[in-house]
Amino acid sequence: MNITRENVDALNAVVKVDIDKADYSDKVEKILTDYRKTANIPGFRKGHVPMGMVKKQYGKAVLVDEVNKLLQDALNKYLTEEKLDVLGQPLPKPQDEINWDADKFTFEFELGLAPEFEVNLKSKKAITQYNIVADDKMIDEQIERIQKQYGKLVSQEAVEKDSEITGTFTNEEKEIDNKVTLTLDKFKGKATEKQFIGAKAGDVITLKTKGLYDDEHELMHALKLGHDDVHGLDIEVNFTINEVNKRELADLDQELFDKLFGKGTVTTVTELKTKIKEDAEKQFVQQADQKLLNDVTEYLVENTKFDLPAEFLTKWMQTAGEKEMDADQAKEEYEKSEKSLRYQLIEGKLIEENNVQVTMDDIKNHAREMIKAQMAQFGQMNPSDKELDDIAARVLSNQDEARRISEQLISQKLLNVYKEKANLKVKELSYENFVKEVYGDK
Repeated sequence: MNITRENVDALNAVVKVDIDKADYSDKVEKILTDYRKTANIPGFRKGHVPMGMVKKQYGKAVLVDEVNKLLQDALNKYLTEEKLDVLGQPLPKPQDEINWDADKFTFEFELGLAPEFEVNLKSKKAITQYNIVADDKMIDEQIERIQKQYGKLVSQEAVEKDSEITGTFTNEEKEIDNKVTLTLDKFKGKATEKQFIGAKAGDVITLKTKGLYDDEHELMHALKLGHDDVHGLDIEVNFTINEVNKRELADLDQELFDKLFGKGTVTTVTELKTKIKEDAEKQFVQQADQKLLNDVTEYLVENTKFDLPAEFLTKWMQTAGEKEMDADQAKEEYEKSEKSLRYQLIEGKLIEENNVQVTMDDIKNHAREMIKAQMAQFGQMNPSDKELDDIAARVLSNQDEARRISEQLISQKLLNVYKEKANLKVKELSYENFVKEVYGDK
């Protein structure tokens, strides 16, 4: 067997594989001999079928199978030994019908080669790294929400601004009949609020669905309709009031603190505020990190310049998926995935240059911590090591889940590289201002 490579250019190559009869004949002969021992052919005892008949019946199929196996093994070994960084998979070049009676075969494969490039994390313009803090306003609002959640309902005769109103939305034409509890602050306009103020149990209020809420999801919940049903919905609905209540705020006492955090963990309002701030800012770190990861990724893709073997990749995509595509479909798919492919190459280079590694111990430990946090949400605060190990083993037996955790850890380690080496400027702001700056005022 002989394998040679011709580089078409920096991004494309052709590999030629010559296979001689000596490379496969012994293997083919052995398989056919084994077939002869077990073949059931009418008129012959098992094991006594003439070899000529066995070759006639099975020879070509065995030959084709063995040549293909030999070809794939040789090609994979060659790519590994030559340390060729290829994109996609080798594509066999079309050839005329193969003469399987020949003693020598030649096959050619097109290769798409990964480009050479440098990655520079030091952008000219500094990328913002957000430090999101829980300000006093947010902490006070969270405490009020907790007091409402754990407070008690007191019946009211008439609706006031802060009432909780239980009633039923109805519309005969759309077959709407849904009981909900609502508060006036969710409505979009002040006019709707005025319709409710002073109303009592038994009163019926007619409302227009158009512009009733800022968020269509609120309307979906209120009317128990799907997204397509509420989008652009402009009808009148009746709301029949069943109950009017006011939520009396729970006292900030030891009983409430123990319900929230466990016995004796928090003993004063000051400690409560500190705990809420700490818990909130832990969550904010995740959002700030994700924003930083997105921004650095976008910078790298836009500013790391290199060419790709676009023609080869487009051709490869035609047969790479579950469904074959025509040339136009493959071109469209390549254009959609080009940015993602570029980042994969950049990410791979950064992983190699910064020796980013994820070990099995890293994955197990992450799975344990993830499980521990989930169990804590259900009140299981101190699971044993054996419990955690057993559950982690079950989780990681799912290869997709293990791969997902590995990818998360790689992203986290790359994020640490970005924080260390990228040109960043730290900006501290409240969560409310972070949302306004990053996502717009919502």
